[in-house]
Amino acid sequence: MSKINTNVPSLIAQRVLGKNNQTLNTSLERLSTGLRINRGSDDPAGLIASENLRAERAGIEQAIDNAERASNLVGTAEGGLAEVSSLLQELQSLITEAANSGGLSTEEIDANQQQVDTVLNTINRLANNVQFNGKKLLDGSLAYTTSGVQNTQFDNVRINSARLSEGAELNVVVNVVASGQLAAIDYTLSGTTAAPVTIEVAGVNGTEQISFASGTSLSGIQAAVNNLADATGVSATVASGGGTLTFNSTAFGASQYVTVRAISGTFATSSSSGTEYGTDASVTINGNAAEVDGISVKLRTNQLDVEFDLDTSFNVPGSSSFNVTGGGANFQLGQKVNAGAQKSIGLNAVTVGNLGNSTLGYLSSLASGKDNDLNSGNLSTAQNILDRSIKQVSDLRGRLGAFQKFELGSTVNSLGVALENISAAESAIRDTDFAEETANLTRAQILSAASQSVLAQANSAPQSALNLLR
Repeated sequence: MSKINTNVPSLIAQRVLGKNNQTLNTSLERLSTGLRINRGSDDPAGLIASENLRAERAGIEQAIDNAERASNLVGTAEGGLAEVSSLLQELQSLITEAANSGGLSTEEIDANQQQVDTVLNTINRLANNVQFNGKKLLDGSLAYTTSGVQNTQFDNVRINSARLSEGAELNVVVNVVASGQLAAIDYTLSGTTAAPVTIEVAGVNGTEQISFASGTSLSGIQAAVNNLADATGVSATVASGGGTLTFNSTAFGASQYVTVRAISGTFATSSSSGTEYGTDASVTINGNAAEVDGISVKLRTNQLDVEFDLDTSFNVPGSSSFNVTGGGANFQLGQKVNAGAQKSIGLNAVTVGNLGNSTLGYLSSLASGKDNDLNSGNLSTAQNILDRSIKQVSDLRGRLGAFQKFELGSTVNSLGVALENISAAESAIRDTDFAEETANLTRAQILSAASQSVLAQANSAPQSALNLLR
């Protein structure tokens, strides 16, 4: 080499040494952090993909936490309901015992009433104090709110679940296609019965035989049938013009029936078979065919779970609507905040003023001095209210159990699988492969050492020019 101002081999060696040192530093950084991508320049496309996957993973992890928190809340509510259910069973025993009035003294019935009052107070206390993280669960604060519900059209409206868009209301359009009918049999009589007659009257509650003396009027037959309405499920009404007595089932629906037949004497009715059945109403809600038992309506869809009774004045073909305006316990169960990733369930109040319904009465009417206390003589009504209350609590427990097992449990399971796969995908892009990187490190160390040796030789090469000056 005869030129000394520009040492080209040294420049080449310096460039290669810098490159090898950079590779060595990159390998050291990857091995020390455990990440293949530490900055955008390491892999721009890989960084974008891994950041998106990291965002999804963070959302999934939080969704799992949300579902587990929701499960804890639901479990707390269900525990409170279990105790309410136990107290209602105690009331069942007390009412049944009080009905045995021939074997109980007045003092014993009063003592039972005192227990009833204590149970009612305890149910209210539980309803107002069962809470999770400061949020009351059974006092009705997590029930859905509605507007436009006309009490002349809809009775006992309960919204169990509803999917509401953010800040929006859900319009519930109810169309009665066909009305529900009572089971009915007519009997026509001019004047009074001409001869003694014994008839058998049967309905869903039971069968009774009633005897009438000759000369009994329609109003007399009506009074006798109505006196046994609780035992048979059949009542009687006399037409306004007189002359026709109608035996009606006490409730609407295809499950209701009326049977009237003569045991002795003559008692000809309008029914050739002696038995007539009611019919269920036909109802659609937002275009979906509803499940109807008499005039009790239920609809369960992914968007709406609602139940109510048609008011008798609205038990005719026609249409009306109301709105679900908000409320409910809302849970975010997906990684993205949208309606599809959210689930909602309503927790109606289980206070004694809400258990029961407007048709039968409410559980609070069993308290001392109220219409259906143990001294009122209305124990049959009291038990009907209690049966309704027990069903309401058990239905709510069942809905919470299904929500906890299927909605929340299945969500946690599926999100767990998704988290595994998202994490694996992100790891494949972002994490260091130590086997590969240690090989790269060894190679870079050798090349760096070789480059330094070559650079030293390249720097000493121009000294050969001194030989030409000697």
